[in-house]
Amino acid sequence: MRVEIFEDAAAATRAAADDLSGTLSLPNTRTLMVAGGNTPIDLYREIAGRGLPLRHLNVFVLDEYVGVPESDPRTCTNLLRRTVAEAWKVPARQYFGLSPVDGFALASVREHEARIGRMGGLDAVILGLGRNGHLGFNEPGSEPDSGARVLGLDESSIQANRRWFGGDYAPSKGATVGLSTVVAARHTWMLAFGEPKAEAVRAMVKASPDLSCPASWLQGASDVRVFLDRAAAAGL
Repeated sequence: MRVEIFEDAAAATRAAADDLSGTLSLPNTRTLMVAGGNTPIDLYREIAGRGLPLRHLNVFVLDEYVGVPESDPRTCTNLLRRTVAEAWKVPARQYFGLSPVDGFALASVREHEARIGRMGGLDAVILGLGRNGHLGFNEPGSEPDSGARVLGLDESSIQANRRWFGGDYAPSKGATVGLSTVVAARHTWMLAFGEPKAEAVRAMVKASPDLSCPASWLQGASDVRVFLDRAAAAGL
């Protein structure tokens, strides 16, 4: 795990984009998984502004809120379609989202993960870090060999969801690709910014891998590059 610390989130984002651009542009980088949320959005914009040749990518969503209307622009699938697939000019047929509809979400995420497997796994993944150490909606208690599933969310995640949706929704369930698929990615970029992430960053980087911090399982991944601002790195 390679950790880099920058003065602020903007500097960390630019450095991550510099590092990521070369790998994304390689024709043998075929499968990319992307996370939603606030942290990586500026990274996606930075990549979009560079005009890289990225039509070879197959882009997969990491996770999805369950119980939100499919048409809401703030679902992970709709957000990432705009900020990644369309902004990077990835063909629509090579973008794979998830259903947020209760009753369909489980089958959707299981097929999503199976498709990744049929394509040979993930070449690259871009992640944010939850305050409780979650990756996607793999909440504390998630096993490193966990697969795609729908699960109930921790209260901290529910409150983060409430803020994300401006109080319109506060989803208590999420669909997520499992840690077995995420940790097996050949290259991983992780971004974490702000003092509220400092304890999760410390557990991810310094503590022994443990169920209490799902991100700590990344210590066993093949190539993990972590980009932090000084506030998020305060516990290191």
